[in-house]
Amino acid sequence: MRKNIVAGNWKMNMTLPEGVALAKELNEKLKSAETNCDVIIAPPFTHLASIVAVVDTNRIKVAAQTCSNKVSGAFTGEVSPDMVKSTGATAVILGHSERRQFFGVTDEQVKEKVDLVIERGMTPIVCIGENLEQREKGIYFDVIGTQVKKALFHLNPDDFRKVILAYEPVWAIGTGKTATAEQAEEVHSFVRKLIASQYGNQVADDTTILYGGSCKPSNARELFSQPDVDGGLIGGASLKADDFMGIITAF
Repeated sequence: MRKNIVAGNWKMNMTLPEGVALAKELNEKLKSAETNCDVIIAPPFTHLASIVAVVDTNRIKVAAQTCSNKVSGAFTGEVSPDMVKSTGATAVILGHSERRQFFGVTDEQVKEKVDLVIERGMTPIVCIGENLEQREKGIYFDVIGTQVKKALFHLNPDDFRKVILAYEPVWAIGTGKTATAEQAEEVHSFVRKLIASQYGNQVADDTTILYGGSCKPSNARELFSQPDVDGGLIGGASLKADDFMGIITAF
């Protein structure tokens, strides 16, 4: 069964003490809240073990923001999937638009990371999406379809079921532009049909597809009401507990 999920990507924000404080505050708020979704937070690597230790991991799952496509070795500055798992984190964001744009991550590397993360028993949260030029040229379905196929369609159906997808309209992240709920649904529906063409309707229906483009408490309910939008991958609004809770309770 597909899950409703609200995931917070903290990006390169929060010192360790600040991050632990935010995690504790969110943990307290969730104790008394009735929620209809799973909650994931993705702090920086330096925070993972400390945050796993202070939250109820039945309420809040902890994810890394990326990991290496290498198992170990002379790769200074990299963090392997085994290192991530050893912190207690249970998921990893892969192929985020900022990793693709600023650090040259390719679909092939995302594929390699997906395999390692699944082998370690963690959940890959795989990001897909088009930039403004690709949106304006009308080639965004081609771009997104290629990303999905190259990174994921080598998986067998059982392993594909372990994947969470997150659609990021890159042109709507931090630009002041906002994708409408209808634009989000259009892409989510396309992706679900693409999955069905490879794995069948049941696997497609069970796949969680999150929306990752400037989701806020003010627009979360409208976005989440779309039939193929199963939650959000939240950036800036995940850095304040009240804002993040406003999105969580939109379900």
